[in-house]
Amino acid sequence: MSRRFRGESQHKVDTKGRVSIPASFRRVLEAGDPNWKSGENPELVIVYGDARRTYLECYTMEAIDEVDRKIDLMPRGSVQRKALQRLIHGQSFPTTVDETGRLVLPAKLRNKIDLDAEAFFIAAGDTFQIWKPETYETEEEAWQDELPDDVDPLSFLDGDQGE
Repeated sequence: MSRRFRGESQHKVDTKGRVSIPASFRRVLEAGDPNWKSGENPELVIVYGDARRTYLECYTMEAIDEVDRKIDLMPRGSVQRKALQRLIHGQSFPTTVDETGRLVLPAKLRNKIDLDAEAFFIAAGDTFQIWKPETYETEEEAWQDELPDDVDPLSFLDGDQGE
């Protein structure tokens, strides 16, 4: 099993769209890039999606390769395969971390999620997400409201998800 992203943090975005990636996230990107060598910049893929998606999802090269393999197994021409191809292949941006540990987010991606002076990073296992901080706070509150007050999320590990 590959390393996982963990944690959350907030970073400034400069006028050119450059934002520092949390150092621990950079280590996972390096470990998840089979072509990475010390002293080089790891590659990743940022999936931005359609208008319904309010964040950027960042995949290591290993994680995106796994998704690509699953798409390849789907029947050609199926609605599911077309939807995933559009999302993962079409609505994505391959990039690298720069030599100072930053991502350069093009205006199209920044505008997509209304990102300006600050970016909120949150780990999601084999991916991490970049949000506008205010959007994340709103989404997080809405998600918390979906869980009953007496549910401990750790109970989901025991198979109690739909019971």
